[in-house]
Amino acid sequence: MGITGSIIVYVLIWWIIFFSVLPVGIQSNKEKFREKLEGIDPGAPKNPEIAKKFLITTIITSLIFIVIYYLVKFDLLNLREYLQ
Repeated sequence: MGITGSIIVYVLIWWIIFFSVLPVGIQSNKEKFREKLEGIDPGAPKNPEIAKKFLITTIITSLIFIVIYYLVKFDLLNLREYLQ
C-alpha cells in the first residue's frame, strides 16, 4: 500500500469512526424557552465535546489502520488475489 492509498484509507476510516462516535454522550437542552430566541435550536446539545471526540476518533482510527496496514504488508489481506 503506497502513501496515497494509506492516506485515503486512513481518512475514510477516520470519518466512519467520527460519525459513529459523534452521538455518544450527547444531552440536549431540555429546558423550555420562556421567550423565543432566534438562532438557537432547543435540540442542540449542551456540550458536544468535539475536541474529546476528535481525539478518541484519532486513537481508534490509528489502531484500526495499523492492523489493516500490517495485514496488507504481510499479504494476509490481498484483495487483488480475489479479483483475478
